[in-house]
Amino acid sequence: MEQILTVGLGDRSYPIYIGSGIMPRLGQYLRERLHSRRYAIISDHKVEALYGEQVLQSLRAAGLEGELFSFPAGEASKELATIAQLASTMAQRNFDRADAIVALGGGVSGDMAGFLAAIYMRGIPFVQVPTTLLAQVDSSVGGKTGVDIPEGKNLIGAFYQPRLVLIDTDVLQTLPQDEFLGGMGEVIKYGASLDADFFHYLEAQQEKILAQDRACLNHVIHHCCTLKAKVVEQDEREGGLRRVLNFGHTIGHAVEAASDYSLLHGFAVAIGMCAVTELAERCGYASAGLRREIATLLTVYGLPADIPPKLDRARIRRFMLTDKKSVGRRLFFVLPVELGKVMVTDQIDATALDKVLAAS
Repeated sequence: MEQILTVGLGDRSYPIYIGSGIMPRLGQYLRERLHSRRYAIISDHKVEALYGEQVLQSLRAAGLEGELFSFPAGEASKELATIAQLASTMAQRNFDRADAIVALGGGVSGDMAGFLAAIYMRGIPFVQVPTTLLAQVDSSVGGKTGVDIPEGKNLIGAFYQPRLVLIDTDVLQTLPQDEFLGGMGEVIKYGASLDADFFHYLEAQQEKILAQDRACLNHVIHHCCTLKAKVVEQDEREGGLRRVLNFGHTIGHAVEAASDYSLLHGFAVAIGMCAVTELAERCGYASAGLRREIATLLTVYGLPADIPPKLDRARIRRFMLTDKKSVGRRLFFVLPVELGKVMVTDQIDATALDKVLAAS
């Protein structure tokens, strides 16, 4: 039996369905929730091979039409050239405003398909069908879409909400172990920044979660989506409160970009959380020992705590300065005050930041 959450945004509100066996019934959900009868399914080559035919069959069984449009897997595809190619192919196949897009895959597919939906014919409906833990707990909810450019990650994009999010927990069984662990980086972010009780739950249930116990995973996904939905409802376009969801991302995105995206996003966020917590301790915002507590849990889940020595610190700094969260050349950090509570500030001691980057 699936669980249903709602992201309350007035006339743009939408449901999140979480449960087992949702993917085979995808067409039924689309038929009940959307008016479109034709769908462009955007996915990478790996996910297309796993689920593409199943999705097409589900649409046909519901009396709907669907066509697959895929691209090479990986962050390197997340660029404007890929968007242009996908849009051209859709236009050649005569997709119009009455049609819709299905984002089938992880964070890269969701970000690109959502951005494509936002700009194709000035906006058509889209649906998120996340197939990675990271996308299920974070990137599929909230309407952030976009692509990378050489100067940084997600610097071109739009806030564009999906009409529906369908989370089938069964698909995690086909997820590579590194991708699962990367997703746990975002999961731990929610506990460390917003909910200390949830952080302690992740400590207590680590064996079951790592074994992918179905009940535990359902709880984890549902709770993360609930936390994110509450924040998005209050601050859809990141004018204030929603910034708290970027805990670990300012330094994490810079580390990810400086690695030429060889680091998975969730691994980079883990590194970013530890770095920014050390920064909070050095600046006197957090008590000593908080970094150690967060790093310990990350390590249990096979995640890194330190910036790889081989990464150029000057390059990390350059990426931080072009981060889309900077305002008027001021760089804002989400700093932990205590477990489950964060603050946003640009009042950072430059020497402390230098020491954090040098120490890792």
